Amino acid sequence: MGKYIGRAAYDHEQPQRIGILLVNLGTPEEPTAKALRPYLRQFLGDPRVIEWPAWLWKPILHGIILNVRPKKSAKLYESIWTKDGAPLLIYSQNIADKLQTNLQEACGDTIRVTLAMRYGRPSIAEKLAEFRAANVQRILVLPLFPQYSATTTATIYDIVFDELRRYRWMPELRTVTGYHDNPLYIQALADSIQAFWAENGRSVKLLYSFHGIPKSYAEKGDPYQSFCQKTAKLVSEKLGLSQEEYQVCFQSRFGPEEWLQPYTDKTLVQWAEDGLESVDTICPGFAVDCLETLEEMAVENRDGFLEGGGQQYQYIPCLNDSDAQIALFTALAQQHLQGWAVPPEKLPADHQNGSGVKADVFP
Repeated sequence: MGKYIGRAAYDHEQPQRIGILLVNLGTPEEPTAKALRPYLRQFLGDPRVIEWPAWLWKPILHGIILNVRPKKSAKLYESIWTKDGAPLLIYSQNIADKLQTNLQEACGDTIRVTLAMRYGRPSIAEKLAEFRAANVQRILVLPLFPQYSATTTATIYDIVFDELRRYRWMPELRTVTGYHDNPLYIQALADSIQAFWAENGRSVKLLYSFHGIPKSYAEKGDPYQSFCQKTAKLVSEKLGLSQEEYQVCFQSRFGPEEWLQPYTDKTLVQWAEDGLESVDTICPGFAVDCLETLEEMAVENRDGFLEGGGQQYQYIPCLNDSDAQIALFTALAQQHLQGWAVPPEKLPADHQNGSGVKADVFP
């Protein structure tokens, strides 16, 4: 007894609602070693992220990494922190707020859009509890990861499923596994690159840098690498680039094993040493700017390229809370809410779904 979560009092007159759970990776609450320690404990303790046997990994994590890495990471977070907090949280919350506004125009009070983090706060469990209190009976889980990977999207599902399995009255559930080749996403990336070039000039080469995963994960069946390659290919076709004008690389590796290659940092240094004068970089795997983009890509890898002999290094920001990003997530929500919400005549006529067809998705 007591295993399942129920309702103390259910009002049958209370309107049933639809919840959209946007989920991003997460961020510490402050740029301090004290705040980094529990965040890293949760992140690096996730068996989807580190697949080593627990008997081997836990002593390393708790005995070494959590005593050394928090202080170092805190300094990096401090370098990108704003007066309003972590950029990842700010941009992600803006997306949630704007998506709520867009959908509320069509659905009224039927829709609840909220943001959760896989690691840290606001937690998935907290936001699901808010849904339960608001009588949300249907939930769409929308991870902010364009390219599916077991290390990101799947681990979000793990927490959602584990939490909901404790509910005595479980809601209906839908999930979005990714949008790596969605036409609106591809067009938004191409437009952002072209706009950047129009304002700042274009370098000799364009580097697409995606967050890496261990090579062994891909060999076991994780499709992430293929999805990254397809995203870059589609965007490059939109831009009219030849294969010699762009390169896909992978950043942010951790630990001693081999990760997906080519590595971003090593590639940039090699290009500089080989005489490449200028490079533009973009991180299409990140929906919003964060530590890995604002510090690792915009600062650390820039320094490596310039110190190696390069002359110009430009970082192109993520889509963040741009109009194109909001239109993308509005279309994704409309596409995956088919049959759950309002009739099509109440939807904005200018929004399109992933196939490029008008989004009359609510029969």
